[in-house]
Amino acid sequence: MVPRYTRPEMAAIWAPENRYRIWFEIEALAAEGMAMVGAVPEEAARTIRERGTPLLAAMGPADVERIDEIERETRHDVIAFLTWLAEGVGPDSRFVHLGMTSSDVLDTCLAVQLTQATDLLIADVDAVLAALRDQAFAHKHTLTIGRSHGIHAEPTSFGLKLAGHYAEFARNRARLVTARAEIATCAISGAVGTYAHLDTRVEDYVAAKLGLAVEPVSTQVIPRDRHAAWFSALAVVASGIERLSTEVRHLQRSEVREAEEFFHAGQKGSSAMPHKRNPVLSENLTGLARIVRAAVVPALENVALWHERDISHSSVERVFAPDASLALDFALVRLAGMMAKLVVHPARMAANLESLGGVVHSGEVLLALARAGILREDAYRIVQRNAMETWTKLGTPEGRSFRENLEADPEVAGRVPPAVLDSAMDARAHLRSLDALYMRVFGEPGPAAA
Repeated sequence: MVPRYTRPEMAAIWAPENRYRIWFEIEALAAEGMAMVGAVPEEAARTIRERGTPLLAAMGPADVERIDEIERETRHDVIAFLTWLAEGVGPDSRFVHLGMTSSDVLDTCLAVQLTQATDLLIADVDAVLAALRDQAFAHKHTLTIGRSHGIHAEPTSFGLKLAGHYAEFARNRARLVTARAEIATCAISGAVGTYAHLDTRVEDYVAAKLGLAVEPVSTQVIPRDRHAAWFSALAVVASGIERLSTEVRHLQRSEVREAEEFFHAGQKGSSAMPHKRNPVLSENLTGLARIVRAAVVPALENVALWHERDISHSSVERVFAPDASLALDFALVRLAGMMAKLVVHPARMAANLESLGGVVHSGEVLLALARAGILREDAYRIVQRNAMETWTKLGTPEGRSFRENLEADPEVAGRVPPAVLDSAMDARAHLRSLDALYMRVFGEPGPAAA
């Protein structure tokens, strides 16, 4: 990822220094496990740990360059690292990587990095959830118009709209937790995964120390269905980000202006038009979501490797594992900030709600006519006729409100008392189930109406 969309916390997970420190930890733990089962001298395992630990703790750019220099000759990244490590450990380095294959190190390391990345992403989602909860509680009773097909439908609560996004991100958090559990898998099984030169207890030891589960059958590599599930989970989270961002973009449109991104002092919206306040954050989030989702198909294609292994998956993961996690991390942090500072315009919401002359109450009026004894099909015809009369003449001299058209309709006058129409056209009637819905989402009803 470019620095513009990279946070240092996630970048550190994919930095060479972190990767090499994990590699060493895997090798040192494997040596300790082998010593435990009598496969290598205990003194050698102790020397590997004691001499290697300060080397990796002090690792800097010069050490990374030295490993790169060795790799330019060996054309093998793990061998290059082992060669560099041997330079610091000395003769006992002959017991490093004993009976192991490169994938034992690479796949187990990737599992550690992916769990580290997922932990950060889960914390990011928690911040989004906190921002959404605060806004949902603040605007629980803020009336707004609900839209279907982009067209005014019936009144709803702006807080309830946000509660729906909260519920989605709560599901997304659970998806990340599940993906983390599935990807947190260790393989120390040797060539083609037969443990021919390793005791399975070594793998158990390494996995336990790293907080990982053991891959039942690694075939030499950890099966890539696990990784495909991880990338897919990230993609679903990204889609949730885009859904919420798209809502904000629509609400900020000049014709709507019900909510908008916070506009900082000194911020410029356009180089040519000084009046512009563009939804640049939510537009950016939409683009970042596309980057994250782009990883899914290649990750799914990685599942079908040849026989016990090939490396067609490697290049995909070296690019997409950092890029997808970096992009999602940045997007989630940006989304949390955007929603925490979201500017909401309740007066504009109320104006938009009534901007069609009251036709948005047609559903409740339909039910009121049916309760008054009018057949539903007849009631629908009456209500639609008056709604269309209102709609088509909005803003014209002969235009009347939906209520006025209904009261002038001979099929309504005298059959539906004014008090019934009052009740049917009360937007707050649509909020009667808010407490129950908030209980479902948040486990508490939230604030009472003022």
